[in-house]
Amino acid sequence: MPTEESIRLSMHELAANFPTKIDLDVTLGSVTAAAVTLMDEVDYADVMLIRDGQARSVKPTVPVLSQLDAVQIQLQQGPCLAAAVADSVVRCPDLSRDSRWPEFGAVAVEVGIRSMLSFQLYAHDNGSTGALNLFSQRTVSFDLETEAIGAMLATHAAVAIMARNEHDQFQSALASRDTIGQAKGILMERFQIDAVKAFVMLTKLSQQSNIPLRTIAVRVVESLKSTQP
Repeated sequence: MPTEESIRLSMHELAANFPTKIDLDVTLGSVTAAAVTLMDEVDYADVMLIRDGQARSVKPTVPVLSQLDAVQIQLQQGPCLAAAVADSVVRCPDLSRDSRWPEFGAVAVEVGIRSMLSFQLYAHDNGSTGALNLFSQRTVSFDLETEAIGAMLATHAAVAIMARNEHDQFQSALASRDTIGQAKGILMERFQIDAVKAFVMLTKLSQQSNIPLRTIAVRVVESLKSTQP
């Protein structure tokens, strides 16, 4: 049966040799570029990602789209925001006449955007959301073919985002397990106890202080570092 140390080293090696992270920006850049290339009605495109109340415009095909995303967050209105937080698809054939977002519409028209089509990418319970946004300089009603292509591109972007999130969560889990293993080793050495008792000690500290187990483990590891010469 593997020892605690061999397990810890194996987990550390696995984490260190895990494939390079998905380059999400590159993937989303290919999506926004394809949107402009594949659809005649679409002049510009970007992806809006919202996390912890902060919006980020990813791979806009022109810089002004980042400004428009920021305006939507500031005003709390607009097609991108509506798609990200509420609706799967938001259609806006004429921003100058759309009563849903009058303030945003006025800003968009002023910078040359007349029509928009937005697709929700994902929406998590923690408030993280995203949308693929297509912009036109003309007043147009996006046809079914355009919507179908947009939906396929949105699916591609959503899959990339979910894969990246799952990768990050897995890496975080590996890091937590490695840290807990180190903390157990420290307690075993200091108190001359076995691995089971060391883990019980950590969990009791976590429960009594209402602090996550990983945080307790980090503190134990840091305490060792602080006592070293």
